Amino acid sequence: MIQTLEVALGERSYPIHIGCDLFSRADLLLPYINRRKVVVLSNTTVAPLYLGMLRSTLEKAGIAVLPIVLPDGEAYKTLASLNKIFDALLGAHCERNTTLIALGGGVIGDMGGFAAACYQRGMPFIQVPTTLLAMVDSSVGGKTAVNHPLGKNMIGAFYQPKLVLADIASLDTLPDRELRAGLAEVIKYGLIRDPEFFAWLEINLENLLARDRGALAYAVHRSCANKAAVVAADERETGERALLNLGHTFGHAIETGLGYGEWLHGEAVAAGTMIACELSRSLGWLTQDQLLRIKALFVRGGLPVAGPKLGAQRYLELMRHDKKVQDGRLRLVLQKGIGSAELSDVASDAQIACAIDNACT
Repeated sequence: MIQTLEVALGERSYPIHIGCDLFSRADLLLPYINRRKVVVLSNTTVAPLYLGMLRSTLEKAGIAVLPIVLPDGEAYKTLASLNKIFDALLGAHCERNTTLIALGGGVIGDMGGFAAACYQRGMPFIQVPTTLLAMVDSSVGGKTAVNHPLGKNMIGAFYQPKLVLADIASLDTLPDRELRAGLAEVIKYGLIRDPEFFAWLEINLENLLARDRGALAYAVHRSCANKAAVVAADERETGERALLNLGHTFGHAIETGLGYGEWLHGEAVAAGTMIACELSRSLGWLTQDQLLRIKALFVRGGLPVAGPKLGAQRYLELMRHDKKVQDGRLRLVLQKGIGSAELSDVASDAQIACAIDNACT
């Protein structure tokens, strides 16, 4: 069974199809392919698993496939890798209306989307996420970017896909660590706007870890429904969409401070969320019992609940590069109970530093 959601953005609206064994469904892809040639961007981990299957489906429908396979890992989410994509597109004489399909996790999706936004000032692209984190977060909403040594996702563009195709069956091959990392973004939706979903996760977390396809499909659908609603209301992150960055300001500091790839993005977000929750508790916005309830869910998910000891001042230095900094002030997504969050600049550097010290033991 396929479940379909729509990201409602007027003329740029697009569907999210969620189901199993979708790589064989040419009928889902062909309406978004304008020419008889497509580019499929993937990496050295995902390509051996799924590129052949997707390629066969497209070629049977008369579509020639140009594969571009990059090394796997956050360390390769760079301008240099982006240039390799452009080299391949130019070398194959790809046109503005050639469709680019991003087959992989968040790194491939982000780079594929950014390349598509830039190549000849915009080519159509399709997101085919193969990790839980990409299915519930990075493939939806049109944020595309590469990393810079001074900050994560600092160079990019808003560019929406034509389609998101989330094949739950591809999660069968996802390493356990990657699955757990994806749960951090799933839990986020319960924390910021969906307390009923948070309660469902408390009951069903072990089913997700056991890769129960029904539970995974429900979690992906519910997460995407939450994100689609936020993106439709605030596509370019001028208000409500910033709440989707719960834990990310601290998490990005962890990723940058340790070196990209040392911690997975979801792991850094989990620890970053706990720092944000500790700060929320210290401000009186979150009770101790609520803090412990949130921590318990992350622990059950096998996720880190304490950040690395980079030192509070190093965290603050790295966080100054965050995109939510305004007029030199750090704006952080903080919890106001479970199911409600707020973007706020009320915390002083001293209060933030204290929360970091308390949550990085």
